Amino acid sequence: MKRLQRCMETLALSGALALGLLPCASAATWPDKPITIVVPYSPGGATDAIARLVGQHMSERLHQPVIIENKAGASSNIGMGYVAKARADGYTLLLCANSIVTNNSLFSSLPFDGLRDFAPVGQIASASLVVTVPIDSKMDSFQQLLKEARENPGKLTYASAGNGSSSHLAGESLKQAAHIDVLHVPYKGAAPAIADLIGGRISFMTMNTIEITPYVKGHRVKMLAVAAPERIEQYPDLPTVEESGLPNYVESVWFGLAAPAGTPADVIERLNSTLQAVITEPAMKKRLVDMGATPKPGSAAQFSEFLNQERARIKQIIASAHIKPN
Repeated sequence: MKRLQRCMETLALSGALALGLLPCASAATWPDKPITIVVPYSPGGATDAIARLVGQHMSERLHQPVIIENKAGASSNIGMGYVAKARADGYTLLLCANSIVTNNSLFSSLPFDGLRDFAPVGQIASASLVVTVPIDSKMDSFQQLLKEARENPGKLTYASAGNGSSSHLAGESLKQAAHIDVLHVPYKGAAPAIADLIGGRISFMTMNTIEITPYVKGHRVKMLAVAAPERIEQYPDLPTVEESGLPNYVESVWFGLAAPAGTPADVIERLNSTLQAVITEPAMKKRLVDMGATPKPGSAAQFSEFLNQERARIKQIIASAHIKPN
């Protein structure tokens, strides 16, 4: 009789798990198998590099392999959609960036919601955007750029990696904040945009501190100001946009970790505590800074609040500038 009762209890438990009536995982047993971090971009970029760096250190702390899987395409929507539909057990995670708050405002219909369908784990790092010009540009300061734009409406051009990219949104945000008329020139990716900037065919471009460093060291672009609340560690002599006369202009690319919505709270807490331990390690912090990124430790709740604020801000920019995807 007792054996029959145990069998019935086992069947009931299996049925509850299958129906999702019980949590898929808990921090008491999690993790007991490899974890996958999905990068919704191609290998070799900044997001991929940060995912591999963070994944390696998380693996050492969690004593489980952390696998990096690239699922690029459709402006990162393929990878994000995959994670949104994954089992909420803490074993499939998303290395997210700006597009998680941008794409629902940019694309008219997506099968997922960047806020509703994800459980924020924590922010990892950010890379401030820097207003740059060709190395031989006559503009030597941000003030000169604004003066030129105001005196010659529609004459200056700015490049972006494509409609809805961080460089595009930062350019439109600058137009709105400074009340200037400059022409947007979209490219299919950052590389051709930077090539035309270097070649002097474009007046200026906002570039993040991760991608800009090789061109600064190679004396191929000139930095005018950084769109950050304060001067940054990588370029302490570079003035902020606010110091240069335009307050409240802050733009960056940023990176974080998210799980599918419904992931148990104790697993999210364990993931967050592991992530915080990783990005506050002195050696890890140095690696991120050397890449051009600034570590951004914080709680899952703080990251959630940040995502909500960013979506509201970006939605306004996209609506005001009537931005459509390429």
